[in-house]
Amino acid sequence: MSDFAELTAFAKRYAEAWCRQHPGNVAAFFAENGSLRVNDAAPAIGRAAIAETARGFMRAFPDMIVTFDKLERQGDRTAFHWTLTGTNTGPGGLGKKVRISGYELWTIDQNGLIAESKGHFDHAEYERQLEHGADEP
Repeated sequence: MSDFAELTAFAKRYAEAWCRQHPGNVAAFFAENGSLRVNDAAPAIGRAAIAETARGFMRAFPDMIVTFDKLERQGDRTAFHWTLTGTNTGPGGLGKKVRISGYELWTIDQNGLIAESKGHFDHAEYERQLEHGADEP
C-alpha cells in the first residue's frame, strides 16, 4: 500500500472497526499470521488471537470510540495515531470514563494488510483513569 491516500482510508476503516464492537472485523485488517502487540505484553499472533485482544477492550468499554488522529511514515513502517474514549463498565469495571491516546507502529504486507502492529500508550495513565476517571477538559 504505497499510496498515502489509500493508507489513510485503510486507517479510517480500521478505527471504525474498533468502534463497531465486532472483534473479527478488527482482526480482518491483519494478515492471516499477523501480530498485534500492546505495550510490553506478549504479541497476539494470528487473527483469532488478535480478535481476542480486541474483544478484551470491547468488553471493558462497551461504548468505546476509537478515533483516527493521524498517520506518520517512519521509514518502511507507518505510525497510526489514535484516541480511545469510553466508560469502563465491562466486567470488573468501576464505571470510570477513560480517554487515552497512543499509536500503533504498522508493518504492511504485500497484500495491503497489517503484518505487524506494535501498540503503545501510557499504561500508568490508563490505569489511573480506570480507577479515577479521565480529567474533564
